[in-house]
Amino acid sequence: MKHTIIATGLIATASMATADTPVLTVYTYDSFVSDWGPGPQIETAFEATCGCDLQFVGAGDGAALLARIRLEGARSAADVVLGLDTNLTAAARQTGLFAPHGMDPEGLTLPVEWTDDTFLPFDWGYFAFVHRTDMATVPTDFESLAASDARIVIQDPRSSTPGLGLLMWVDAAYGDGAGAIWSGLADNIVTVTPGWSEAYGLFLEGEADMVLSYTTSPAYHLIAEEDDGFAAAPFDEGHYMQVEVAGMLAGSDQPDLAAAFLDFMLTEAFQTVIPTTNWMYPAALPPSALPDGFDTLIVPSEALLLSPEAAADRRDAALATWQSALSQ
Repeated sequence: MKHTIIATGLIATASMATADTPVLTVYTYDSFVSDWGPGPQIETAFEATCGCDLQFVGAGDGAALLARIRLEGARSAADVVLGLDTNLTAAARQTGLFAPHGMDPEGLTLPVEWTDDTFLPFDWGYFAFVHRTDMATVPTDFESLAASDARIVIQDPRSSTPGLGLLMWVDAAYGDGAGAIWSGLADNIVTVTPGWSEAYGLFLEGEADMVLSYTTSPAYHLIAEEDDGFAAAPFDEGHYMQVEVAGMLAGSDQPDLAAAFLDFMLTEAFQTVIPTTNWMYPAALPPSALPDGFDTLIVPSEALLLSPEAAADRRDAALATWQSALSQ
């Protein structure tokens, strides 16, 4: 009986300790929290320093994050949103739901200057069409892709940051000629998926010859699978850059923990996880810190990137052009 009382007491004490542990809720995209994504390692590393319970919540693909935050508004359970990009930050800021980070980040290794006082970068990369190296004729630009018989899978720009990135890529490269490019690509598109994971899965299953992904995607196959049979097609127009960011919610119940997480995000403990789990370039590590295999990746002849404000201004028109071309 005495042992039962002691055990009961220990259980009660443990329950109280658990109840007293602060919870930090981070909304992010599904692939980030997958078993093979960076989420599990980052959760372990941050919890070792914060005395908290870090809970990642997958919310679809990147662009779906903003839609969810808008829907939940000030009632959102999220303390931090991780996985927006610069094509969405202007719209996210306009919601009034995000708080300034109050940091002066040091050690950033982005190829662009960073001055955003609300969102902080955690990784970056270039969009590209990935194919198998045995593909007979690899397109070298959007016009040759449209003229080819290549079957491609892309993502929906309304729910996916890669999908929106492709929209901005074509718009930045062709301007008023974007509609003609999309009309030409319409018969190449096998399907449009809600997010990146679905699209890449279809490509790997042989449902398409090429998939919209990143110049860094072949590094996954090379490093994780020891398979050098994948490549990204270099396009003459250049490649659109994506910078992924995180921001903390103004209505967070844990503002100090949210700020601590953003600070942790730019440390070596977080950044070294990114290359071989998220398969992107880390935002605060030098190129010399990248694993072997990243040196085999293509380097775009030109980097294309619209400012957050320009991307917000051009998004609706670009989306209308895309929808019109694909509906014909």
